[in-house]
Amino acid sequence: ALSIKELDYTLAARSIGASSFRIVFRHMLPNVAATYIVLVTLTLGFAIVVEAALSFLGVGIPPDVATWGSMLELGREHIDKQGWMVVFPGLVIALIVFSVNFLGDGLRDVMDPKLRGR
Repeated sequence: ALSIKELDYTLAARSIGASSFRIVFRHMLPNVAATYIVLVTLTLGFAIVVEAALSFLGVGIPPDVATWGSMLELGREHIDKQGWMVVFPGLVIALIVFSVNFLGDGLRDVMDPKLRGR
């Protein structure tokens, strides 16, 4: 937000007498909102993968709680006979992470003022 404070549109709004509240909510916030949405969705996807990895290793959520990582760990023991036990939890993890990332990308496309004219 500090670099946006010195951009031309912010300085122009200040020069015509716009209040700080108006500058922040009308000019600055729309220009940084898209970036923060992408950051939040990428962080959410990363958190899902980390939780699954920690649960797979047995150091995450307690073993009696059903998580995708613990499902992968249970399926690992039977992978030679019942391979689907690791395929489906792995696919769900991948699909959820991709979906969250694509959702963030789509929201950025909708909310980014630089991309609105396209």
